[in-house]
Amino acid sequence: MKQELKQENPMREIKLEKVVLSCGATGPELEKSQKLLEMLSGRKAQIVKAGPKKRIPSFGVKPNLPLGTMVTLRGEEAEKILRRLLGAVDNFIDESQFADNAFSFGIKEYIEIPGTEYKREIGIKGLNVTVVFIRAGFRVKKRKIKRAKLPEKQIIRSEEIIKFMQENFETEVE
Repeated sequence: MKQELKQENPMREIKLEKVVLSCGATGPELEKSQKLLEMLSGRKAQIVKAGPKKRIPSFGVKPNLPLGTMVTLRGEEAEKILRRLLGAVDNFIDESQFADNAFSFGIKEYIEIPGTEYKREIGIKGLNVTVVFIRAGFRVKKRKIKRAKLPEKQIIRSEEIIKFMQENFETEVE
């Protein structure tokens, strides 16, 4: 066989696992944050609570106190909303926002997202976006039976994520 016909290893291919939208809030702002995430994603937002024994008096955190809301999107839905949300930051992400297997960015006001109109009952709110990537075979770490550690080469480095984002989402990174 010719070396030219040799293809790249399909197990090394990077895939978009999920996009997590989150919004921190307490009290009456929590309901507004929940409405915002449901409006953007079209799914029911989940309320995130502090742990049953978590107590931070300086921040006013008590056990089981609702601290915010979040929505997880996967598959084609995740890719579609990621394209919209990148439009809010002009397809520009700072290099410091990348980590192994993921990257995050914030949107200061939801009205910056293309195709989104201002809603009076929500007001002006921002949100955080976290994008997580995986390779084939990652289930070995997550499964319940015969769980195993992943080798170092299975981790998706930030340089690989940057290259993936530039090729597939035309994102600028500085």
